[in-house]
Amino acid sequence: MGGSAKSIAVMCVGNKLMLDDGVGPAVYDALVERYEVPKNVSLFDLGCLTLGHIDAVRDFDVIITVDAVDGTDTAPGTVFRFEPDAMARHSGATASLHDLKLVDLFDTAALLGYECEGLCLGMQVANASPSELCIGLTPPVAASLDLLVETVAGELARLGSPLRPRECAPA
Repeated sequence: MGGSAKSIAVMCVGNKLMLDDGVGPAVYDALVERYEVPKNVSLFDLGCLTLGHIDAVRDFDVIITVDAVDGTDTAPGTVFRFEPDAMARHSGATASLHDLKLVDLFDTAALLGYECEGLCLGMQVANASPSELCIGLTPPVAASLDLLVETVAGELARLGSPLRPRECAPA
C-alpha cells in the first residue's frame, strides 16, 4: 500500500452484563489477546456508541463497529456486514441493539464538517435482554465468536492493515 496507511478505529460496542449484548466486548477481548495490532489501528471497548464519539469521525479515516444485532430472522451466531446506511435506515433485519447507530454518528459529525468511512459488523443474538444481569454469551453466539473475530481481522487486512498473531496466543 503506497503512502501512509489509513487510520482505523474498531469500536466494539455492548454490555458484558447482558448476555449476548456483550458480543462486541468479547470480540475486543479476543482481538487484544490473539493479535498484535498495527500502529494505524486503534481498538476500543465501548459500552455504547454515543455522540461523545464524534471526535472519532474527525480523527480516523475508517470506523468499524462490532455489535450485537437482532430481528434478522436468522439463527443466533449469524455474522453480518453492513454499510452504515443499511444498518440504520432499514427496519427489522438490521436493527442494532443500541440507540445510536454508526450512521447517526456520521450524520451528526457531517454537520460539523467531519467525514470518514464506516462499516458495521454484527452478530445475530439469542438473548441480549436477560431478566437478571448475567455475564457470558449464549452457546450459539459463543460458538460463532471466532467467526466474528476473524471477520474483523479480514476487514482490517482488506483495508491494508493486517493483524499479526501473537506468538503466545492461546489456542
